[in-house]
Amino acid sequence: MTEKKYVLALDQGTTSSRAILFDKQGNIVRKAQYEFPQIYPEAGWVEHDPMDILNSQLRAAADLFADGAIDPEDVACMGITNQRETTILWDRNTGKPVYNAIVWQCRRTAEYCYTLKAQGYGEYVREHTGLVIDAYFSATKIRWILENVPGAREKAEQGDLLFGTVETWLIWNLTGGKAHVTDYSNASRTMLFDVDKLMWDGYLCEKMGVPMSILPKAVPSSMVYGTVSEKVPGLSMLAGLPISGAIGDQPAALFGQGCFKPGQAKNTYGTGCFLLMNTGRERTVSRNNLITGVAWGIGDAVTYAIEGSAFNAGCTIQWLRDEMQMISSAPECDRLAESVPDANGIYIVPAFTGLGAPYWDMYARGCVVGLTRGVNRAHFARAVIEGIAYQMTDLLEAMQADCTVPFTELRVDGGASVSNIMMQIQSDLIRTPVNRPKVVETTALGCAYMAGLAVGFWHSTEEIESIREVDRVFEPQMEKEKRDVLYNGWKRAVQRAMNWEEQKTVVTEDI
Repeated sequence: MTEKKYVLALDQGTTSSRAILFDKQGNIVRKAQYEFPQIYPEAGWVEHDPMDILNSQLRAAADLFADGAIDPEDVACMGITNQRETTILWDRNTGKPVYNAIVWQCRRTAEYCYTLKAQGYGEYVREHTGLVIDAYFSATKIRWILENVPGAREKAEQGDLLFGTVETWLIWNLTGGKAHVTDYSNASRTMLFDVDKLMWDGYLCEKMGVPMSILPKAVPSSMVYGTVSEKVPGLSMLAGLPISGAIGDQPAALFGQGCFKPGQAKNTYGTGCFLLMNTGRERTVSRNNLITGVAWGIGDAVTYAIEGSAFNAGCTIQWLRDEMQMISSAPECDRLAESVPDANGIYIVPAFTGLGAPYWDMYARGCVVGLTRGVNRAHFARAVIEGIAYQMTDLLEAMQADCTVPFTELRVDGGASVSNIMMQIQSDLIRTPVNRPKVVETTALGCAYMAGLAVGFWHSTEEIESIREVDRVFEPQMEKEKRDVLYNGWKRAVQRAMNWEEQKTVVTEDI
């Protein structure tokens, strides 16, 4: 039998679907990517067409083999990583979604979340799921679809409806409807999963009005779930390929960065900003509004992580490009930011869809603070980059307060981590070295590792750890006094963005 050469990773993100082939050294051999439409039905609402998600992902995977340069027989297995919390419900008989996917960023269920908090469910949710009550997570999104889509609840109660986060939706389609599963890391983000017992919480399902019959089977992150069906459009060349890894995008990046020991941490600069620390076999209970859950499961062993997330990071650069039209590309944002020594006193708080950890203000909205006549677009570019780094600093300070293990370095990845100026600003703000690997596609790499471990392509985490290569380490350069002044200004700016609905009410009453 010929030794396999590659592992295929499907990286289904918030704005695009990617397919990447990795070799045994963790190098990218080939990749393809397709963006798909973002849908904004109302202010604060975000949706995707599940068929756009599926078709863009299938198209990206098919492109890797289109010219015949890569033999599909050389591929050992497939792993899937995905945008978490995004919620899809579909008819198990037709395979058709009953509604658009409600994206993790969507805030439409914020009011119901406040009701749950007022009713006193916050402590139970934190104790059993490791989460805080927030519209971010899947449970209230499921409830919204069941309550608002005609016929959805009836179908669910008749056993004709299935729920899944994105990896569940992809696996179900790739296996021809044979596997309805979710891995522990994705289940941990639903607000319905007991992260200690590794099972769905019946009490929460009943409270949310979610029939347990629609839920997928929760399984480890590294195991064979099934094989690619010969009926999958455009992927007949991969028929029979084992699908052997599934993990949410952020824990995938933690794994892809080689953070296998308690206390090791990474931050991903993607659409959002996601800081995770490995806490080992025990989960840490946060006292600073962070969340905890299963990072991954391999066999019978489960690893937990503590996490903080900012909802809007890299998408702020897209906003500057597409809506504000101040830049034509992300590299131009860097060039402009480097052309000025500072942001000239302005702060941009990108709370487009509320604020995540450690604030958890669902009604916060973005703002620009400190505008003067001397501010130009270069200062805007710098303020956008600084705003991303400030949010990560908020998360790190909260995490340091929660954990006894000190940080010695921060490992970084994601599309925006290629920005040298952003990484230098980040190191200055956290006063800790920032370590960027040569392969920054660590989300896809992490799911490839998961899949490869399940079929023996890689044999141990020690083997994987030896593969990681460093591109550059950024050391702090800014004086602490200057850093503190800038960061205190940021925290004041955040206060201006928070409780926006309440502030509007106060202003209206004053008038």
